[in-house]
Amino acid sequence: MEVALLVPVRGATGIWGPSARACAQLAAEELNRAGGVGGRELRLHVFNAADECRDIPQQLGALIDEGALDAVVGMHTSAVRGRVSAATRGRVPFVYTPLYEGGERAPGVYAIGETPELQLLPALRTLCLRYGARRWVFVGHDCVWPRASHRFAGAALQALGAQLLADRYTRPACGSYRAVLDEIERLRPDAVLLSLVGQDAIDFNREFAARGLARRIRRLSCAIEENALLAIGADSTAGLFACAGYFATLGHDANMAFKERYHGRYGERAPVLNALAQSAYDGVHFLAALLAAPGRAAGRRAPLAFRSVRGLSWQGNARVQQPVFLAEADGHFFQVTERL
Repeated sequence: MEVALLVPVRGATGIWGPSARACAQLAAEELNRAGGVGGRELRLHVFNAADECRDIPQQLGALIDEGALDAVVGMHTSAVRGRVSAATRGRVPFVYTPLYEGGERAPGVYAIGETPELQLLPALRTLCLRYGARRWVFVGHDCVWPRASHRFAGAALQALGAQLLADRYTRPACGSYRAVLDEIERLRPDAVLLSLVGQDAIDFNREFAARGLARRIRRLSCAIEENALLAIGADSTAGLFACAGYFATLGHDANMAFKERYHGRYGERAPVLNALAQSAYDGVHFLAALLAAPGRAAGRRAPLAFRSVRGLSWQGNARVQQPVFLAEADGHFFQVTERL
């Protein structure tokens, strides 16, 4: 069985690549040791799914036309997801694994990641009510997921009686956040919702801390994970919160067993585990269960049973449930503070 694994391996989001590939490969090896998928060996073929890479639709379309591709598993941005779904057109299953803005209805696309209602809403509520974050500034990339998430977050703040002071967007790889940071200094919010990813999130947080803003303004991100945290640097992570369905420091039995398998396969110097990478592991196992299921209709009467470290439940793209956690950065590590 030939499966395209789409992960960014270069560019601004290339930091996600090594750990995502490792997690997906681990899942494939587990499945193959158990007999594969319907008796067929599952083989992963890695494609660079960085936003800058524009030839993926043509590559995938040609492989599908030739009958050389059975499925796609993707861990990348929503902008890439749109291009990929236009190329697959429901001809092969396309499992999309990371957090996203929700509402995916394209034929043959199976989205299993966190959505704003599940992930962002309870985190905003906690920071508003428990940490006193009443005045907010939003900063994100000028693309699909940040804009949709910020619309959702703005409505959520209004319902909580909190105030949105500014909603700002930047182009990817803009190089400097001086203007945005000047405005944040002037507005003096209690918190910033940060919807930047990859190297841009790293650069923003370094500049944010260098101005001394971390001492008095909290930051919340749905997409900063352990790789980015390491790159930001321990001196720049004070007051940084993240919410996600997975953190490497989770102590439940499923994660401890997963980490033992992961490090047993790749060693103690393996790529850093994180929510985005781990979603690729769940995605490969989800694909195997999906292909083995009698029907693939979205409106299932029962959740699709598959091996999920997160305890993820999927009955359709509009009916995904999983635990979500809030964590606060402590130097180079995320310490989970609560289940949301």
